[in-house]
Amino acid sequence: MKIILTGDRPTGKLHLGHYVGSLRERVKLQDSGNFDEIFIMIADAQALTDHAGTPAKVRENILNVALDYLSVGLDPKKATIFIQSQIPELFELTAYYMNIVTVSRLERNPTVKNEIAQKGFETSIPAGFLCYPVSQAADITAFDANVVPVGEDQAPMLEQTREIVRKMNDLYGENLLVEPEIYLPGSKVCGRLPGIDGKAKMSKTLGNCIYLSDDTATVAAKVKEMYTDPQHLKVSDPGHLEGNAVFTYLDAFCEDTATLDEMKEHYQRGGLGDVKVKNYLKEILENTLTPIRSRRAEYENRPEDVMKILKDGTDKARAKAAEVLSRVKHAMKINYFG
Repeated sequence: MKIILTGDRPTGKLHLGHYVGSLRERVKLQDSGNFDEIFIMIADAQALTDHAGTPAKVRENILNVALDYLSVGLDPKKATIFIQSQIPELFELTAYYMNIVTVSRLERNPTVKNEIAQKGFETSIPAGFLCYPVSQAADITAFDANVVPVGEDQAPMLEQTREIVRKMNDLYGENLLVEPEIYLPGSKVCGRLPGIDGKAKMSKTLGNCIYLSDDTATVAAKVKEMYTDPQHLKVSDPGHLEGNAVFTYLDAFCEDTATLDEMKEHYQRGGLGDVKVKNYLKEILENTLTPIRSRRAEYENRPEDVMKILKDGTDKARAKAAEVLSRVKHAMKINYFG
């Protein structure tokens, strides 16, 4: 069987970076017919590892993330959307896995090291945050997932999951857990979309995002502010594409490659102004976002239906996780009463 596990932390509404980096690809995978199961997790427990003081905000964002999922075309008839914290089996698996992972190995994980530095934890690292790779291993293995779509920056996390799987299989049985494979986006430009300010990462904290739920006027205003080429002072000046956020976004969203190639050549030789290029991008983003906004509006008027989708998905996901946990406890010989 081919089973996918993927998801997002509910720390706010999702933006174009999420869409290009994962959501668009998830819809393609969902509609491909190549997978037996697709589990999509709203990772609220992981969000609490560094938002423990604001659980109400995490709760509110669960609905926002679910609305974003449904608005981009994720279909609950084809993919199981569930809430992580409502599946206690995941936390029991995490506890067992923590016994076979050392603190030094967690501290060496490049993704964890980078995020610790970004968040400024220094020596005040929450234990839950440090153990995030172990929790992620539980999330993946609880569903027998053998395909995990992630960005390259998350590859060290998946490698740690693979290490845990191998160790558990060595200790308790060769075929106990399924070892997952990484699935990377097909296009380099899809790896990470920069912020509208040209900074490498689109981030809620930096305030440089275009959200999937932004209206037409908001998107237009953000595109107008977008970073281009600081040396392109006059229309007649030759322009540079490298580091130019507008052209990076066009690479990600423009399907008319012939027109885009011609525009790039014109911009580089001079004679093409930033306003014209931004207007073209604005038009393309509107074409992308209009159907997304329309679907979101439909679901926003039916919040009880959205919660039912989450409840049904969570029930289904928990049943699968319970099967895997039972298998693990049997292999570990700790199923004392069963």
